[in-house]
This record gives sequence, structure tokens and C-alpha cells, in this order.
Amino acid sequence: MRHNPHPDSPNTTVTCAVVTVSDTRSPETDKSGQLIQELLHNANHAVEAYTIVKDEPVQIQEQMEQLSKHSSLDVMIFNGGTGIAPRDTTYDAIEKLLEKTLPGFGELFRFLSYQEIGSRSLASRAVAGIYQQKVIFSLPGSSHAVRLAMEKLILPELVHLVGQMRK
Repeated sequence: MRHNPHPDSPNTTVTCAVVTVSDTRSPETDKSGQLIQELLHNANHAVEAYTIVKDEPVQIQEQMEQLSKHSSLDVMIFNGGTGIAPRDTTYDAIEKLLEKTLPGFGELFRFLSYQEIGSRSLASRAVAGIYQQKVIFSLPGSSHAVRLAMEKLILPELVHLVGQMRK
């Protein structure tokens, strides 16, 4: 049995933005972005914004800047562009802007991924942190990785992390 040292407030809704980073996906073909939204809704959280941006550092950072101005927004969840291919720039763009990092997120994500896909998980550059009083998550673009991160890490801790930000 898992012990929760700080119980979350019941019935707390977190307001989120979902950003897919891709040069090829559209809203109709963005399975990972759709999955994130579905999982958030199923957990009674709100999705205030959804967009797709090209895997260009300036566009990713501009999207973070724009979303950070939404006072009602608590969380931004990015997916895609976290690998090591030349076009994978999400990690680099986001990590540079983070005011605080949550290293445990990337570490735990890679640990959980390792249990499922083995040593290939070392190429994942999933990252999380704080930017302009918003909790930021950056996940790989595969639907399997999204489901893993959302169900095992993000959804169980979302209310707690936002509660810490609001203190």
C-alpha cells in the first residue's frame, strides 16, 4: 500500500494547456494530444488550451510565453520532440526557460520506461519544472509514453504540485 504523506484536496480541478510539438501532426492525427486531453477530462481536470506547434525552439518558447500569461492556467503539458534526433528540440527549448526543475519526473519516467522498453529509455529527455507560476511537463510524443507518464506520474501528483505552486 502506498502512503500519501500530503493528502490532496478532494474535487480539485486543475486547468491545463496541451501542446503537441510536431512538424507533421494535425488535430485529426494527433493521437497523443487527444489522449492527454481525454485523460485530463476523465480525471475531472479542465483543458483550457490545445495547440500544435512546429518543432522549432522559438515557436515552442513563444507558446510557453503566451500560455504563461493565462492567469487561470495551472499546467502546460507538452508532448513530442524529446528525443535526440536533430529535429527534437523541445527539451532544449523548454529546459532553458524553466525557473525550477523537477528532476524526479524525468528520472522516474525513464525508470518506468526502462521497465517496459529496456535500455532504449535512456534516449528520452522528458522534463518537468516551473515557469511563471505554471507547472510544465514535457513528454515524448508516442501515445504509449504519454499514457505511462500521465497515469503513473502526472495525474497522481497534479493537484499536489499545483497546490504547492499556490502557496
